[in-house]
Amino acid sequence: MFLALVLLAAVLTFASVRPRGWSEAVVAVPAAGLLIATGAISVDDAAAEVARLAPVVGFLAAVLVLAQLCDDAGLFHAAGVWMARSGAGDPRRLLAVVFVIATGTTAILSLDATVVLLTPVVLATCRTLAIPAGPHAYATAHLANSASLLLPVSNLTNLLAFTAAGLSFTHFAALMTLPWLASILVEYVVLRALFARDLAVAPRPAEPLPAVEMPMFVLFVLGLTLAGFAVTSVFDVSPAWAALGGAVVLGVRGLAQRRSTVAGIVRSANVPFLAFVLCLGVVVEAVMSHGLDEAMRSMLPDGDGFVALLGVAAVAAVLSNVVNNLPAVLVLLPLVSVAGPAAVLAVLIGVNVGPNLTYVGSLANLLWRNVVHRADVPTGVLRFSGVGLCTVPLTLVAAVSGLWVGLRVIGA
Repeated sequence: MFLALVLLAAVLTFASVRPRGWSEAVVAVPAAGLLIATGAISVDDAAAEVARLAPVVGFLAAVLVLAQLCDDAGLFHAAGVWMARSGAGDPRRLLAVVFVIATGTTAILSLDATVVLLTPVVLATCRTLAIPAGPHAYATAHLANSASLLLPVSNLTNLLAFTAAGLSFTHFAALMTLPWLASILVEYVVLRALFARDLAVAPRPAEPLPAVEMPMFVLFVLGLTLAGFAVTSVFDVSPAWAALGGAVVLGVRGLAQRRSTVAGIVRSANVPFLAFVLCLGVVVEAVMSHGLDEAMRSMLPDGDGFVALLGVAAVAAVLSNVVNNLPAVLVLLPLVSVAGPAAVLAVLIGVNVGPNLTYVGSLANLLWRNVVHRADVPTGVLRFSGVGLCTVPLTLVAAVSGLWVGLRVIGA
């Protein structure tokens, strides 16, 4: 137990710091190997955990590639031009547009696309308009987490919960629609109030803004891919095939137009990160098998009433800010899945909304901090957590309320 806990702490610390930009897998892979070698987890149990996570990781790889191909085709550049033209007269209108684009990007292309691909575009748009970037940058940070509640493809935690809940793609989306909308509304109202002074600064674009040239073919393929997620779920086929189909179509077109390269496509799959996820699963399983599962089970309330669901979400949120949301969901899902989809979705709300409180809450937060490091945006730990303290409790209550209503209207 002690060795597994030490190695889990080492893996999470390295993933948070990432010295010299090294991949999270640099420590995670040897840690998993050491636990197997010392007998802390058997080869069979480790293989079973890898097999359980493999479809989820494959799905994640396809979505990462799809997001990069959308960027190669100019989707995010067009979004930046649209944002600049929409917000040229009023930063508050720009914030609303950023919310719309970041919400859609997170829901369809995952939170990584919002942090890595959209955030730089938002920062560039603010520079073009000569306005403070703070409210718009924090919008992408928060929406990368809280706006990822809608679809199984929106977040790696969603993919894990989707598997554990045993719901269809459309049933999952239906139950999470109200929590998703409630989260976005609370985030918008609170961020607009917190950054009222920055949003009052009048834009001063240095030059005329270009016309928007939206890549319609890309939007068409994304629409078909999204429909494919629902169709594959109906026929009990992994939605990864729909994501792969969209990636193949855009990949072939991107290569033919020389917008994309084979090396770039392979790199976008982020194989080291995928290895990190698999090995982290092995490390967490080793910790769980030595008693952590019983300790955590005693902290989780029973039932599917509002108070019980809020308690489950709160435990998940707190655990996310202690050990990061990915290990938190790996720890909690086996404990709540026997109680049914309601508890699983409450955990999901906790691990998706809760991370907005601290940088350690999610890897997306750490990626966002790196992206905005050179921008004129206050990103200190106290500032980030101060903003999170204003949004997370309210968002958590609103999202759980939406889930409670959805369960009673739609049913689990």
